[in-house]
Amino acid sequence: QVQLVESGGGLVQAGGSLRLSCAASGRTFSIYKMGWFRQAPGKEREFVAAVWRNLGTTDYAASVKGRFTISRDNTKNTAYLQMSNAKPEDTAVYYCAADGTAQVLSDITSYAYWGQGTQVTVSS
Repeated sequence: QVQLVESGGGLVQAGGSLRLSCAASGRTFSIYKMGWFRQAPGKEREFVAAVWRNLGTTDYAASVKGRFTISRDNTKNTAYLQMSNAKPEDTAVYYCAADGTAQVLSDITSYAYWGQGTQVTVSS
């Protein structure tokens, strides 16, 4: 089993920055990929960004490409999501996810482990 704990959420003004962290514990050696997803009120959970843990290659949703950056520190078993130029439409609960399979990074159904989520609110 893998446990994930997110931190760093909060309130930010439009145009501002915020960094989310996701700390993994447990069977971390089994993790192939880590990702960030978000869910706004009344909407389905959607892909934001993800990274292959060993290769470091990444994928982003079109809506955040160029504004958000995902990274990982394998020595700390932690993934990060640096949010820049935040927009009100980025407001959502952000979830960290991890998985030990080699399926597509953006496939929400391929992630077995999930954190509890952290609220991000972008004010206009």
